[in-house]
Amino acid sequence: MKKVGVAILGLGVVGSGTYKILTEHREFYKKTHNIDVTVENVLELRKERALELGINESAIASSMAEICSNPDVDIVIEVMGGVEPAKSFVLAALNAGKSVVTSNKELFCKYSHELEKAAKKNNCGLFYEASCVGGVPVIRALLDNLQGNKILSMMGIINGTTNYILTKMSDCGASYEEVLKEAQKLGYAEADPTADVEGYDAAYKLSILSSLSFHTKIPYTEIYREGITGVSALDISYGKKLGYTIKLLAIGKNGTNGIEVRVHPAFIKSEHPLASVSDSYNAVFVTGDSVQDVMLYGRGAGALPTGSAIVGDVIYCATHPNHSYSTFKNTEKADAATKFVTNFESAYYLRLAVKDKAGVLAKVSAILSKNGINVAQIIQPNEKIDGAVPLIIVTHLTRENSVNKAVADINANDSIAKVETVIRVVSD
Repeated sequence: MKKVGVAILGLGVVGSGTYKILTEHREFYKKTHNIDVTVENVLELRKERALELGINESAIASSMAEICSNPDVDIVIEVMGGVEPAKSFVLAALNAGKSVVTSNKELFCKYSHELEKAAKKNNCGLFYEASCVGGVPVIRALLDNLQGNKILSMMGIINGTTNYILTKMSDCGASYEEVLKEAQKLGYAEADPTADVEGYDAAYKLSILSSLSFHTKIPYTEIYREGITGVSALDISYGKKLGYTIKLLAIGKNGTNGIEVRVHPAFIKSEHPLASVSDSYNAVFVTGDSVQDVMLYGRGAGALPTGSAIVGDVIYCATHPNHSYSTFKNTEKADAATKFVTNFESAYYLRLAVKDKAGVLAKVSAILSKNGINVAQIIQPNEKIDGAVPLIIVTHLTRENSVNKAVADINANDSIAKVETVIRVVSD
């Protein structure tokens, strides 16, 4: 039976869940995979936390150097989060000849080129399933199961915090501020929720997933990013009447004109499979040229779901001695030959506050027409908000730049109307 020693860096929520799975399932892994996985070391500043989990005091390392010099450690699991000291610790482990499993999406997104270079140099494995979409095995699917396809597009709900907030806003009609406070109280949102609600977390994950899908480096800096802080309960309500559900979507497309990558709130048809993904659940909808549509769905975060992905990587590493790496040139920046589409195509939902007088609608329509925008739906609710009449317009497919220009033109003439909200509409 093969013996596999691991070290865990960090015993927070995910690290503790990982330790629990490894210890409780030890006999199961012996029986099913013929490997004996033992936790040889942990690195945790809060010694009492390790002792509470039942970890022997002798296994609590005093430094990363102690772990790197331990011949019984084969795999290092990094679940600390953030860039430093995680980056230095992971590089130290790789340079010591130890394979690494990480759940750190920011670290991997920003520095995978450095980590992979060290892994190749030292013939080590580098695994990161848990960095994206929690317990949902999307990375393994892209690496192994869908590799016979050219991936045409992917679209996903890949941040549990924002999905929880938007679900509660939709179900209860509450404001963003109210639901955020509730999410923070329940532990779904951090005290500083910026990374989640402004779309950074989703952009890091989309960078990783789209690079794998399209076989070229997609830096997170190339991703259009917009958060959910501007989403209102009023627009969610109007969207429902139009048959839409609101989600923070991560979208990647590989078309003839180039690669399109964006993270932003979007209305999606309520009958679309992603529309039913609620609360903190995540899902990724992948379209391949052969397989067509595949959706992977499950818990996007949490101790045991994320721990499941980490342990899956540990077992894969232990049972696959020949390590593989990126199918593309993994550099800090995108390949010069990779083209990015920024003036992307979408339908749009516009909510305007218009003056209650004759001829306004005709003037708004003229501005849209001048910018090449065709209207699919117009709704004018029979109500007034702050003395103005709401006007809801949904466009046919048009270009981002055209909509931005039309909005600027309308807002430049405040005697006509003001555009209060712009939300993209996913039509497929």
